[in-house]
Amino acid sequence: MNLPHFISPLFRVLRSFYFLTGMGFLVWMLVFDANDLGKQFDIYRKWQDLRNEKQYYLDNIEVVKKDRAELMSSPALLEKFAREKYLMKRPGEDVFVLVPQNDN
Repeated sequence: MNLPHFISPLFRVLRSFYFLTGMGFLVWMLVFDANDLGKQFDIYRKWQDLRNEKQYYLDNIEVVKKDRAELMSSPALLEKFAREKYLMKRPGEDVFVLVPQNDN
């Protein structure tokens, strides 16, 4: 069988011990290893989610700091916030909480 002159050296390289060992190692690392490509992708996606979550919390911290500064500057706003958010009341007062009824 006559093969073109460029295929014979290619077969020799593909059959060499070092090439086969390298390809076996590469397949092992990409597919069978504990840190294969699938896990690396999952770790990268989780890292991105955590980075986005961190940014959300950093932005939320700024909002809370601004609200806190505003609440601490005015006793009337602090009382309003405590009454609405935490249902606090003065002694002798009655608090009525209206909850919308679901149509279920």
